[in-house]
Amino acid sequence: MSWISALAIFFVLWWVVLFAALPFGLRTQDDEDDVTLGTTPSAPRGPHMARAVLRTTIATLIICGALYTVTVYFGLGIDDLPMVVPEFD
Repeated sequence: MSWISALAIFFVLWWVVLFAALPFGLRTQDDEDDVTLGTTPSAPRGPHMARAVLRTTIATLIICGALYTVTVYFGLGIDDLPMVVPEFD
């Protein structure tokens, strides 16, 4: 695997993990009982993007490390996955 493909996999996986993990740790204005006039009560209480980016990067590094370990040290690839859909003759 080249560095370019590794970076492409990391980039795509980072975005998937970001949108999957974005709601974790989110506190809304309604949760804090401090709703600003003119905003929706379900709006976030404060900015939390720095923590979300840090959590996303750490989780993506762990996942990429696991994928690297499985492919390099165990020699498993996409062809080693069992067939989910049966083959029709």
